[in-house]
Amino acid sequence: MNMAEALHFHGLRGALKRDEPMSRHVSWRTGGPADRLYMPADLEDLGHFLRQLPAGEPLLFVGLGSNLLVRDGGWRGTVVLTHAAALRPRMEGELIYAQAGVASPKVARFAALHALQGAEFLAGVPGCVGGALAMNAGCYGGEMWDIVERVSTIDRSGTLVERAPSEFDIGYRHCTPQAAGEAWFAAAWLRLEPGNGESSRAVIKELLARRIAAQPLSLPNAGSVFRNPPHEHAARLIEACGLKGFARGAARVSEKHANFIVNPQGAARAADIEWLIEHVQRMVYQMKGIVLQAEVRIVGEPA
Repeated sequence: MNMAEALHFHGLRGALKRDEPMSRHVSWRTGGPADRLYMPADLEDLGHFLRQLPAGEPLLFVGLGSNLLVRDGGWRGTVVLTHAAALRPRMEGELIYAQAGVASPKVARFAALHALQGAEFLAGVPGCVGGALAMNAGCYGGEMWDIVERVSTIDRSGTLVERAPSEFDIGYRHCTPQAAGEAWFAAAWLRLEPGNGESSRAVIKELLARRIAAQPLSLPNAGSVFRNPPHEHAARLIEACGLKGFARGAARVSEKHANFIVNPQGAARAADIEWLIEHVQRMVYQMKGIVLQAEVRIVGEPA
């Protein structure tokens, strides 16, 4: 009996896995197993899968897992993995269309290829379009929702609905739908200004050079751990509290950029990283009187 039959799924075209270690699917390279993990063939297949899930099944949508910590006990429910290397943006009239699983840097390069400007910052966003929408990701002066014309969401019934930005509450590293109900980002249409492809490529090259120089990209990490407080930088506060290099188990605050927690050997437990996050928050509040808000999402069960 194959796995799809054992779980009573029928007609799936994607890949279904059981007890799948989430350490393989998050950029921190740690975390316990998901009960089920599904990699849909396309949006139609995703809808077909969602319609067969039990009502109330805990659902977690993951792209590149670059802003996510899954606890050591894993995820009791189903993970949908939206990212696929074969996914590409495309032009639809004057708009760029990109599914949620498209890596953000691909959008930046695609826009430059089509002489469109305004998406260069996405080269510095280490995740997918879906995650960039969900947290209004940004860097180097740009934010995701600045360039969104409309989005498509998918719900548990597999229904795709197009929505305008006005249907969401959008702020700094924040996006929530105004209407009640459970839905996930499926795709986005982006409106950009005409520009110069060569200039855009130069900007992208400069942004990537700045990232490489400033961030510990060679070590497993989840990007910036904390949001920048108003008129302040989280990294500066953490460094001022003497926390650069502070370690717990195999996890440590990066010596290169204090707002990164790294897992150098890939041996850190999720619990070590979560403890470090809370310790940094505690120390910055005690020493500076500022509450750091975590930018990363923490999910799942403790070991």
